[in-house]
Amino acid sequence: MTDNEKLAQLLFGHIDKTPEYYEELYPARDLPEGARVTRFAPSPTGFVHLGSLFASLSEMLIAKSTGGLFYLRIEDTDKKREVEDGVTGIVKGLRDFGITFDEGVTGKDSETGDYGPYTQSKRKDIYQCFAKKLVEQGLAYPCFCTEDEIASLRLKQEEMGLDTKGYYGQFAKCRDLSFEEQEERIKNGEEYTLRFRSPGKPDGKVVFEDLIKGKIEMPENVQDIVLLKRDGIPTYHFAHVVDDHLMRSTHIVRGDEWISSVPTHIQLFRACGFKVPKYAHISPIMKEDETTGGKRKLSKRKDPEAAVEFFIEQGYPPESVIEYLLTIANSNFEDWRKANPAADRFSFPFNPKKMSASGALFDMNKMIDISKNVISVMSAEEVYDRTLAWAESYDKAIFELLSRDRDYGVGIFSIDRGGNKPRKDIAKWSDVKSYTEYFFDETYSEDFAEMPENVSVEDRIAILGEYRKVYDPGDEKQEWFEKIKSLCEPLGFTPNVKEYKKTPELFKGHVGDVSSVIRVAVTSRKNTPDLCSIMALLGKEKTLARIDSCIAKLGGK
Repeated sequence: MTDNEKLAQLLFGHIDKTPEYYEELYPARDLPEGARVTRFAPSPTGFVHLGSLFASLSEMLIAKSTGGLFYLRIEDTDKKREVEDGVTGIVKGLRDFGITFDEGVTGKDSETGDYGPYTQSKRKDIYQCFAKKLVEQGLAYPCFCTEDEIASLRLKQEEMGLDTKGYYGQFAKCRDLSFEEQEERIKNGEEYTLRFRSPGKPDGKVVFEDLIKGKIEMPENVQDIVLLKRDGIPTYHFAHVVDDHLMRSTHIVRGDEWISSVPTHIQLFRACGFKVPKYAHISPIMKEDETTGGKRKLSKRKDPEAAVEFFIEQGYPPESVIEYLLTIANSNFEDWRKANPAADRFSFPFNPKKMSASGALFDMNKMIDISKNVISVMSAEEVYDRTLAWAESYDKAIFELLSRDRDYGVGIFSIDRGGNKPRKDIAKWSDVKSYTEYFFDETYSEDFAEMPENVSVEDRIAILGEYRKVYDPGDEKQEWFEKIKSLCEPLGFTPNVKEYKKTPELFKGHVGDVSSVIRVAVTSRKNTPDLCSIMALLGKEKTLARIDSCIAKLGGK
């Protein structure tokens, strides 16, 4: 038995499985040629950042577009960052936005699939099995340096003016300890980490093709990085390599803050005898900085929209958020959507090579416009039901008003819905409060300030008085409009807008001004959906009462 084999037995005598055992337990996946296997692998903090949603959406579509597989792995080796039941928050947060997994973690202490456990803290023996193999091959060794010693080492490197700082070369003091010394220190109870014996050279280079960034060339890793911490739990670097090999990931899609680690990861894949997967590093979502005029990363500390919970609380439909993210993920999505207006957004032929290499800019105004489009094609019943579901949690007042009469509520949202040019007044369910307030006595507030300024008070009173005489709640839209036009000439207005624009000095106003006076009298607004439909829903008694109240407040009788 070699010294390395004796060391491996000393360190991992309790490990009775071999890498070959796990290779057989987790075989290559039976998928079509070219199918991609991707994963979303968050820490269980419970917080789903918009960037996380963006990344998971990209990962899911990369897999789905090739007939592949997408799974959820929880990376919980850093217990300091973990929050209680953070896994449930992640699973629910993603599911709410339509992000679904073929296998992996499904909730607290539950999972599905044949390549688990999908939670890293439950895979300790697997990592140690592969660590044992590296020790046997002389590619890993125990390091007994304390945190103070590592800090002193870095301080010395700074004093020496070295560009490369860390545990490597002449500074790796535990790298060449004899087996006898290692054995003695372990038996004496000294704590240790397990380090990788890097084969990297100071002048070595690593070249790899990133699916998003393109060709990248970087210095080779020379650091003897930590593989296992003192408690035997792996670092992210080692766990990632073992997990993505055994779970048969073909593409590692993650934030571009991990690019600097790629040389280390490639080294580890090769040292373990694994095939190196493809990498795709996503740039962070950016935002215009109003202070500097430049761009900065979307920040959960500065920007409420950085958390997906913001969109849920505001009442944005999840599909609106996904639709917007797809526009910033692939520049050709909008053209695809125009050509396929009714297609499932997840059927979009997503291409990671078309993602921004520098970071997409988040535009809330565009997000709002997209959401208006999404809601505008929903049925009145769907808008009603989804508003009610949102309001039950976030706006009890509007929930009480809408829920007491379903037909009336659906009627509100039916106005101007459908057809080739539906109205786009609602961007989120929280907009419904303002949108519907004149339909309910409890929220309606008389305010006639938006009356057309070119119409005198006397003419406003006259218009309302004459309209009251011809008003019929049974009128259809065209019949209603003809009545409005018939009021014009006797009152000094023209039913022809073009005629008014041609010779405005001949008239007090046009038919649009006449209808605006009635609209403001009934709703206190100058812009609303179809007024004939609004009055039909309000009913004759309420409509006339509002007209009479307006006449009285204008000084009429």
